[in-house]
Amino acid sequence: MDERLKIIEERYNFLNNELLKPEVYENYEKMKVLSKEKTFLEEKVNKYHEYRQVTEDIETAKEMLKDPEMAEFASEEIENLNNKKEELESILKRMLLPKDPNDEKNVIMEIRGAAGGDEANIFAGDLFRMYSKYAEHEGWKLEVTYEAPGESGGYSNIEFILSGEAVYSKLKYESGVHRVQRVPETESQGRVHTSTATVLVMPEAEEVDVEIKDSDIRVDITRSSGAGGQCVNTTDSAVRITHIPTGIIVYCQVERSQIKNKERAMQILKTRLYDLKQREQEEKLESERKSKIGTGDRSEKIRTYNYPQNRITDHRINLTLMHLDKVMEGHLEEIIEALITEDERMKLEADENK
Repeated sequence: MDERLKIIEERYNFLNNELLKPEVYENYEKMKVLSKEKTFLEEKVNKYHEYRQVTEDIETAKEMLKDPEMAEFASEEIENLNNKKEELESILKRMLLPKDPNDEKNVIMEIRGAAGGDEANIFAGDLFRMYSKYAEHEGWKLEVTYEAPGESGGYSNIEFILSGEAVYSKLKYESGVHRVQRVPETESQGRVHTSTATVLVMPEAEEVDVEIKDSDIRVDITRSSGAGGQCVNTTDSAVRITHIPTGIIVYCQVERSQIKNKERAMQILKTRLYDLKQREQEEKLESERKSKIGTGDRSEKIRTYNYPQNRITDHRINLTLMHLDKVMEGHLEEIIEALITEDERMKLEADENK
């Protein structure tokens, strides 16, 4: 660990010196790249300096043990410093874990009603509202790109983009099957039903991530469909793009402009192809997948929402909370922090076993 931190410190010092050079200061693009890297390393370097200072203080305190008058004080100081050193070591180990290159990206999400008919679609709508509220708390921007309303409410399918700071880093664990247990409004006998909805979270692809050939796609222009009102365009502006090699179909109807709908559909297609590439890579690296919380298996049941008991359980980390009502209002922080912490623990364990 110490060697890796020394290398990071050397790189940080090099960047500091480079940023002081007039030729770099006058080159905006280069200065922006170097400044971003320096900022990324800064927290690690500061924490490493703190760790080194604590180590030096421990050695100083050990010298004080030789003085009978200072021995008791020095012994207590050494105990406190050793605890601080262990805490800093743990923090630095987490900081040195490989960073997910997608963490800073925006996401494209898809929620579908699955098993349970109308109730599944209503639950899909509840999940969309939950993520909308969470996005609002985080200061993210939400844009719906496609929606297919359910007959009794909710959505059989809704797709949307969430833009903001490090969106994927917080939502990447949400992909999978979400199960709800509650009494449907349409149930006259008051029996608890179980329904499911699927959530898919994909990091938004950048231009450099995926290249699509014109010969690989078919573009169809159609008339929008929807619940009515502003959701429906009166012109043939909806766009459906089919990626011929994979069979992936993307549909976008939210914009009134055909050109804008095509641009959005192409962005979603790139994201789906990027996601497909990522999953193929993960399947090849089976050992790596074992050191991560299940973000790859889309058929995995990840969470149960039990309304009668106001209980929510995340099955991957055996976390149960008794305030489902708050979670459904977008207060996902406790669950997401627990997932991030467990993911880091698993990665640290895998790193130590190498």
